[in-house]
Order: sequence, then C-alpha cells, then structure tokens
Amino acid sequence: MKIIRYSQCNNHKKTMHMKTSTYLVLGLVIVAGYGFLHDGDQSTPTPFETINREPSKDRFSHYSPTPIDVDIDDHPFMAARGKNSMHGDAFNSEVHAHPTVFTASRPINVRTRVGTKGLGGQCATKTIRRDGKLQLLCSSLFGFEIQLIDPITLNMLARHTLPVRPSLYEALLHWDRSRIMLDSSGAYFYTDQNDDVLIADSMHNILQLRAVQDSAGEYHYIVANQWDLSSHVDSDCLRPSNPFPKGKCDPITGLLPDYNGLIWWVSRFGRVGTLDTESGAISTLALNEEIQNGFAVASEGVYIVSDTALYLFNSDDQSTPQVLWREEYDRGTTHKVGSINQGSGTTPSIFGDYITITDNADDRINLVIYGRYPNHRKICQVPLFESGASATENSMIAFNNSVIIENNAGFTNAHQHKDYSNIAPGLMRIDVTSKGQACEIVWHKDIVIPSVVSKFSSDTGLVYTYTFESQADGSNDWYLVGLDYQSGDEAFRIHTGNGKAYNNNFSPITLAADGTVYIGSSRGLISVAQQ
Repeated sequence: MKIIRYSQCNNHKKTMHMKTSTYLVLGLVIVAGYGFLHDGDQSTPTPFETINREPSKDRFSHYSPTPIDVDIDDHPFMAARGKNSMHGDAFNSEVHAHPTVFTASRPINVRTRVGTKGLGGQCATKTIRRDGKLQLLCSSLFGFEIQLIDPITLNMLARHTLPVRPSLYEALLHWDRSRIMLDSSGAYFYTDQNDDVLIADSMHNILQLRAVQDSAGEYHYIVANQWDLSSHVDSDCLRPSNPFPKGKCDPITGLLPDYNGLIWWVSRFGRVGTLDTESGAISTLALNEEIQNGFAVASEGVYIVSDTALYLFNSDDQSTPQVLWREEYDRGTTHKVGSINQGSGTTPSIFGDYITITDNADDRINLVIYGRYPNHRKICQVPLFESGASATENSMIAFNNSVIIENNAGFTNAHQHKDYSNIAPGLMRIDVTSKGQACEIVWHKDIVIPSVVSKFSSDTGLVYTYTFESQADGSNDWYLVGLDYQSGDEAFRIHTGNGKAYNNNFSPITLAADGTVYIGSSRGLISVAQQ
C-alpha cells in the first residue's frame, strides 16, 4: 500500500491544474485567433481608428534632387533591387532607385489600412512585384500573414495565413508580452526572380508561395513548394499539438539565396543551414550562438552576425556551410533598452569593398567596418551617438563608401513604451576615406528615430526616416522626414497622423517607382503619395 502525503497530493493537483490551464489557454487562442483572422471581409481596407492627418503641420524647405550613382549587385535569384526584401537587396543596402520628393506645390495623400483583425496588425516586411502590387508580412496577436495588396487602394487581393509562433503561446502562458517582442523569427522573407515569396514558418518549413489568378481574375496564394527542416533543427516547440514540450525549440530567423541558388537559413540559437531546392538536400552547422538578425549575401559568400561574432560562410561540394572567417566583436555585458538581445542589433550591410555591423559595447556602441573577403581586416571602429545613450536594432543604410545609421536607444516597442522623452536622438553619416584606411564622421543630427528601418533614394539623394513630436496632451504626432544625404538637413517633414496606430515598431520604409512611400506601422500600413 502506497501512502500519499498531503503535500504530494497538493503538488499533484497543482500540476494537473497547470496542465488544464495550459490546454484551456491554447484552446482559447486557437478559437479566438481563427475568429479574428478569418471573420469578415478584409479585402477593402479598414483604416486606422482615427484618420487625423493635419496638412498644416507639414514643413518643406527648398531641395533640388541630387541623383547619386550606387554600385550594388543584382542578385540572380531574387527580384529587382529595392523590391525583394525588408532591406531592399541581398547587400542590405536600404537603397531604392525611386524619385520621391515631397513639395508644397501639390496635395499629399495619406492612406492607412489595418494589417489584420484583432490585436496587433503590424506590417513588418514589404516587397514590390514587377506589376507594382505589394506583398506584405503582417502580424497580429494570433499569427503572421502574407498579403497581396493593391498599391493604390490598399485593397487586399489575397492572403496566406501562417502558423502561430511558439513565442505567442509562451507569452500568453507566462503573461509576458516581451517574449513576442524579443522574437525576430519569421519576420524575414524574400521574393525570387519570379515574384514568389520564400519564407520559413513556425513549423520549421520553408515555403514557396505564389499568387495566382483564377478564371474570374481573383488572386489566391498557393504553396508552390515546401521543404521540411524540422529534423535538422531543435523543433520541440510549444503549440496546440504539443502543449508540454520537453526538448528545445529553435525557430528559423531568416533566409536568402546565394549566387548559385542555394537557399541559406539561420535559426535563433545558432544553426546555419542550406537547402538545395533541386534535390531537397539540407546541410547544417551549429554555432551555439544566438542569431536574431537577417544576413547578407555577395558573390564571395554569406555574411552572418551572431550575438558574438561576424562570419563569412560559403559551402563545399556537398552544400555544407563552411566558415571562411570569423571576427569577434565587443558584445558588452548587458542587453540594452533599444535592442532585442545582447549582441549586434544590425543586419550586416555590404557596401563597396566593405562589410559593416555595430557591436554592443557598454557605454557607446561602435560602427565596425571590415574589408570584404579575402582582405577582411578591420578598417575602423567608430563610437556612435552619446555616452550611455547608444543602441540600434536596425540595419544601416550603406552604399559606395558611406554608412548612415540611427540611434534606437531607450525605445522598447510601440505597444509597451510609455515615456517618449527618454528615447535618445541620433542619426549619423560615416564615410570610409578614399584610400580605405580610416573612417570619418560627415554629419551627426539630433533627430529622434525610435525604430524605423530608414531608407535612401539614389534618384533623389534623400534619406527617408520616421520621427515624432510629443504634444501637450501626451500624444505623439508622427512624421515622414526626408534628409539631404550630403548635409543631413531636412528637405521635408510630412505629418502622417497622431497616436499609437501611427507608431512604427521596427518596420521598414519602402519606396515605390511611382513616388509612393510605404511605412509599416504598429497597426498595419501607411502610404504617403503626392497627388
């Protein structure tokens, strides 16, 4: 006869209660999420709750467009430069070639659409097809969607709903929203030379999604190809079908093709892998370091930054990843406010003969520039912004011999941040000197940029970024700003609206060929166009 003590019974009841609660929460998420994502017609855009743009707040100065020639590779397995990924191209240059200059001579039209129903709605990544239609990755509390959007009306033409990320379930079970905000998995996708979307979902599949038209002219997404990575990466993740995982969960962060068409992918906890789409063969290498950023691809290989080091990889005859070089950087001693982990907050950017990242040094982060392969020596290390107020979580603009980088220090996220007076300002242009021996600061502006992925137009010579001005009632007015690349001076400041819905939350600006500027917001999408 086994005697069960009261304390054992009590612990057993507590365990059973926790398990029951887990099942209940996951069940509610499934039901509620399905209802929010699929209830009602979202083809016609739902605008933000308050369309409150005030044109009288726009500001303009005289600016004559100054086109600048840039040297950036066209990738053979991706859509056109400036249109194929969050950062514009495989170099992560943030450069677009579109003539977008706003003036006071004609009215400016601002449109908005809510990305998805329910909480969230942010449209984090935007690409542009050859026919001008947008392909977006939009999020809600209940998952990510790929959406096909009309660029003028912002009507939704098609959608593909992706599985819910494990970080959502963890956030609900622990009642800790930061678990979502500190998870960059699934945010990166790219479009190939046929405008198909390539993305890794939370079930560890790489999907090739294609928007097709039926006989009635309606668009639909189909899964043209699917490759399962789950046996090659830790995939014991919390989800409704696996409510009590015992192993590790390692989500896929991002993916890009190399110049031979081999798809490279990385996981949050340091797995680097390749996929041969012809044979289906998958090869991996474990770094045992955290990867929360995208990566860059050039003819010489794949540049990946972990929370410890910058790497250059290529592959052997069996497509297995090989390290060509590794350079450790100063990762500091803590995770800063304004960053999502203790390490570099930047996706590596290739420009000219150089590759650049930031480190995570304690007092002030540094811009660190290296020569590209085979001469990968460190060119320079430049301290950024101000003492105790220096962090970034976004890729820099980088082309020719120039880097333009913003400060995100002090900002948490659009959903939880309270005191906007504690966000540190800073936007800097740094050039590598003509002989490639050192670097110099060209200008440093005190504009406050909480989180946007800023962009550059080679047609206009303007830097495009996103800022706010706090109001007497405690709200924030939000502005699209154009800055002269040569001087850093403002060319225009366009008021987009007031309030939380117009905040950005680490989404990119995207420039279209017709002059429209698209801004990802915490609730969806903003378009700004001159009539």
